[in-house]
Amino acid sequence: MKKWLRTLSLSVAAAVALAACGSGDTAEETPADGGDDSSEEAVEAGDFKVAMVTDVGGIDDKSFNQSAWEGLSAFGEEVGLEEGTGYRYLQSQTMDDFEPNLRNLVREDADLVWGIGFLMEDAIRTIAEQVEDAQLAIVDTVVLDAEENTYDNIANVTFKEHEGSFLVGVIAGLQTEGDKVGFIGGVESGLIKKFENGFKAGVKAVNPDAEILVQYAESFNDASRGSQIANTMYSQGADIIYHAAGGTGNGLFTEAINRARNGENVWAIGVDRDQHEEGEYGDDQSVTLTSMVKRVDTAVAIVSEQTMNGDFPGGEILEYGLEEDAVGIAPSTDNVSEEALSAVEDYKGQIQSGDISVPQTDDEYEEYLNGLE
Repeated sequence: MKKWLRTLSLSVAAAVALAACGSGDTAEETPADGGDDSSEEAVEAGDFKVAMVTDVGGIDDKSFNQSAWEGLSAFGEEVGLEEGTGYRYLQSQTMDDFEPNLRNLVREDADLVWGIGFLMEDAIRTIAEQVEDAQLAIVDTVVLDAEENTYDNIANVTFKEHEGSFLVGVIAGLQTEGDKVGFIGGVESGLIKKFENGFKAGVKAVNPDAEILVQYAESFNDASRGSQIANTMYSQGADIIYHAAGGTGNGLFTEAINRARNGENVWAIGVDRDQHEEGEYGDDQSVTLTSMVKRVDTAVAIVSEQTMNGDFPGGEILEYGLEEDAVGIAPSTDNVSEEALSAVEDYKGQIQSGDISVPQTDDEYEEYLNGLE
């Protein structure tokens, strides 16, 4: 298996190297030259069209959708596509927009159409079944048919979010002063449970006595709800809160900033991209302790370039984690102690070596806790 490039450039060589990373027996390596094993022909860059459909958070959610659009934009600029024709997006106002938005892009003869987020699973499946020659890709879920097989016209991009969440949990567990931290989830689902359980496992690894508050907003686009939940958790004594809630998580930063300005020592942990700026206030101070970054941007760019080169990974499950530098802590570490940074490196090594299996589900988390006793 080829490694995720540590220098996350968007060259053709980088695209092939990352796109070749697969998941177990499901994904197979494709030839770097787009040679005889490719089922598709390469498309000249000037003729290639790629587009994405956002979920309800939109491209300015400062999180998941924004990261995806940044990756698509970087790819388009790198290969010389024109924004609006060569690469573009359609924003979904509600979940009802998913299917018509995807259908419109397919009808426009886009060479690759992305659905950003697991909530688009049903819509992507419908389009895949109705338009067999469409080339589709989805982030954060695996789309299966009735026989639980993947679709040849869907590339499934997933991440080991639990691994990165474990690392920010280590930081929270070591830096909490009151031994109480919180987790805010968006829509409760198997995906967001990976964030939650990985985070809790990291906290407990270094601070077994810590209490962890958990609440779901049941929305990825309700900042006021995020602020309300954060207010409750901070009022209950939590001093560090991690969110995996998209735009809802913006309310966490608002609440943390308001409290910091009033002299409270509280912190927020961001998600998907470095959210240090979202926590800034005053003279370059930030309530963002760290963030769990997930390189959605690079995955989108890599698979797009692979498809342009004739190597569309349809039917494959591409899963990226610590080993590929696809998840981890953000580069902004000014508020993270040296002890915590050292511990992150230690636990990162243990996860990569297989000494620690990070839980993804509630049942796995309970087994993990039993193993700590």
